[in-house]
Amino acid sequence: MNKKLGALALVGASAVALAGCAGGSGAAPSDAAGGEITVWLVGTDTPDTARDYLKKTFESENEGWTLKVEEKTWADTNETYVAALSSNDSPDVVEVGNTQALGFIDQGLFADITDIKEDLGGDDLLPGLVDAGTYDDAFYAAPYYAGGRIVFYSPQLVTAPVPATLDDYVAQGIAMETPTMSGIYAPGKDWYNALPYVWAHGGEIAVQDGDEWDAQFSSDDSVAGLEQLQEVYLNATNAPADGDEANPQVPFCAGEVGYLSAPGWVKWSILAEADAENPGCPDTYGTDLAAFPLPGMTAGETAPIFAGGSNIAVAQKSANPEMAKAALKVLLSEGYQQLLAEGGLTPGLISAASSLPDDAITQAQATALANSKFTPMSPNWTEVESALIIPDALVKIAQGGDVKAIATDLDSQIEAILNK
Repeated sequence: MNKKLGALALVGASAVALAGCAGGSGAAPSDAAGGEITVWLVGTDTPDTARDYLKKTFESENEGWTLKVEEKTWADTNETYVAALSSNDSPDVVEVGNTQALGFIDQGLFADITDIKEDLGGDDLLPGLVDAGTYDDAFYAAPYYAGGRIVFYSPQLVTAPVPATLDDYVAQGIAMETPTMSGIYAPGKDWYNALPYVWAHGGEIAVQDGDEWDAQFSSDDSVAGLEQLQEVYLNATNAPADGDEANPQVPFCAGEVGYLSAPGWVKWSILAEADAENPGCPDTYGTDLAAFPLPGMTAGETAPIFAGGSNIAVAQKSANPEMAKAALKVLLSEGYQQLLAEGGLTPGLISAASSLPDDAITQAQATALANSKFTPMSPNWTEVESALIIPDALVKIAQGGDVKAIATDLDSQIEAILNK
């Protein structure tokens, strides 16, 4: 199925309104002697050291050119991205979530970069993220970084032994919950942290049967996982039922969280200086920060976690595609990728992994990622994400709704999108 014209259909009239403020390069034609390249990065995960390296290296290697980094939010990677990438004022290079890449590729919004794949690393690129950025045997979105969720805690607040099973984890979370403390921090819209409950019980998001997708949230196994998650929502957390996963270090550093399941790089948010723009708590609950992989149903096993991460791509409508490719080469260079690794991000360049910190938290993430899963490999999956139907369903579950009925309705919505 070819949906190259599907991009504008996702946003309708809003595309026109948003395109005018896309924040693109507005640079001269691609053969010009100079101009400006715009790179969109998402959130604060990319450390400032890497951003500075990107700008300085690119500008030193390309006389007459400047590079501007603009920070976007994950909410921007839906309609705002589609509108901007469809406009004549497109950014040049963009970061997207690994689950989103295939949808943008299928809509014709990313340039084919197969010709520079070897220059970007070739066989040294992280295979799982290479797959996420490949479509019809062409390469469109390079690996940027990967990460997995682990369970953070402070021994100052949690004195129980590390739970051996998922049942133990939930039981301990319930036991720790008070009016001012979440035993397990679990906002309702955080669907990445919901998936391990489904997968640990043997459930799935959706499975492909021939050309059709069969959504599985209403299967017996998935419902068992969602019912256990509902137990967490109702009895182990004070996180808002309609809240998301943004800035989890804030309640953690306030001493309001026992167990915090979050990406490994959240370590650096927790350990940020107390007077930083986004302060952490290095002198209080971050002093002896500890973590472990989310346990599975059987002692000695981990629960399957979502293999998160990002891909980085050149916009199809970049005014300066060759300069955009030059910026991409810096982003995938060993020097840049080592800076990501030093920040606790699993780098897209395999060889740069040697720069990952040798500490217990990094090792916990590596153990967790060894048992990881991915979202359905369908070009339509990005539409499932942008429709927000999974977070909306989880909010209903967090509010005490009937799990089976909510899951059945969710499956119908997922199938309607995946089977277009």
